[in-house]
Amino acid sequence: MKLLLIEDNDAMRTTLQRSFERWGAQVVACADGARALDRWRASLPDVVLLDLSLPGMDGLEVLAQARAEGLLAPVLILTARGTVGDRVLGLNAGADDYLPKPFDLDELEARVRALARRAGAERSPGLPDDDFGPACGGLRCDRRSGAVHWHDTVFELPSRELALLRALLARPGQAASKEALFAQVFDGEPDVQPEAIEVVAYRLRKRLAPTGVQLVTLRGLGYLLKATP
Repeated sequence: MKLLLIEDNDAMRTTLQRSFERWGAQVVACADGARALDRWRASLPDVVLLDLSLPGMDGLEVLAQARAEGLLAPVLILTARGTVGDRVLGLNAGADDYLPKPFDLDELEARVRALARRAGAERSPGLPDDDFGPACGGLRCDRRSGAVHWHDTVFELPSRELALLRALLARPGQAASKEALFAQVFDGEPDVQPEAIEVVAYRLRKRLAPTGVQLVTLRGLGYLLKATP
């Protein structure tokens, strides 16, 4: 899935870009409203995350111009302007969803997934097998979007659990070290201790319970995925 991120706050833009890239999205980032339309036209994104308070051109102006040009990608507005009037203005200008700051990252990712599904960016069941990586039980990862499917449905997970599951699905039945998995899940995030991977593994193990796939801990080796008979 291609995601256009239009956000002028450097720290937030970097955090969001890293998070969605771990999920498997291709992210084009832009910090300037005046350049946003050029990026939109060039990248043809599946979903747009749009801040309203932008230098060069206000986010609502960007959105109105995009819609006037026939750029129809779903838009989720992210902004500190949280009044009902601001939400109405954004939706009337052509936005598909609205999330005021501060927001929960897991909720944001769930909303982006929902917009992508509605727009067809996250593809439906019946994809060709070569679009998927190795399977474990009913779980397999779509190489194109980075989404994990359980049988015929997208398996919804928070970003870190999803990153861990994708890493383990690349080699089902084979152990991956905690160090290697930590690097893939946290991707250089500052001030995160190596033991944090154990918390993510614990949460993922609980979420996998209905699937019949087990996350197995191997002392001294790391973790692996195992399908139960």
